[in-house]
Amino acid sequence: MFKRLFKEHGAKDVVTLFHKPSSTASTRVLTLLKQQNAQTVAHATEDQASSHASQNKLERAEFDLDVTEAAPTSDQLKNILEYLGGPSAVGKIISGARDESDALRKLKENADVFQRPVVVDWHQGKAVVGENESEILSLLRSIPKESDSV
Repeated sequence: MFKRLFKEHGAKDVVTLFHKPSSTASTRVLTLLKQQNAQTVAHATEDQASSHASQNKLERAEFDLDVTEAAPTSDQLKNILEYLGGPSAVGKIISGARDESDALRKLKENADVFQRPVVVDWHQGKAVVGENESEILSLLRSIPKESDSV
C-alpha cells in the first residue's frame, strides 16, 4: 500500500466526500466535514498569531474538502477498497458485489450501486463508509499538521 512519503510544503491534504444529496446520512456527513474544515481554518489563523511553542499536536491540520456526486473512477474504487482493508470491504461500498472485479463491473453498469457517503483521505490512504462521526473525526485528526510533516 502506498503511503505518502513527501508532501509539498504548504500543500493541504485532500479529503473527498462521495456525496448523495438525497441521502440524509450523506448530508449530515457533508455538514460535519464543512464544520471541521471551518474549525481548522480558524485554528490556523489563530496559530499564525500565537506562539508556535504552545500548539497542541492533537489539533487537526487544514484540508481541502472535495465534494462529488459522481461515482469513483475504477482506480479510485480500487484505492478505496485497499484503504478499507481489501476484498472484504467490497460489499460495504458496492451493493451486491462479491469481489473487486464484480464491484468494478457493477459500478460501470450502474453508478447508483456505489454506497454513499464515503469519506476518503487520499494522502493518508484512509476511508470511512457511512456516517460514523467518530470514525470520520478520527480520520480528520490523523491528518498531520504542516509542522508535523516537514
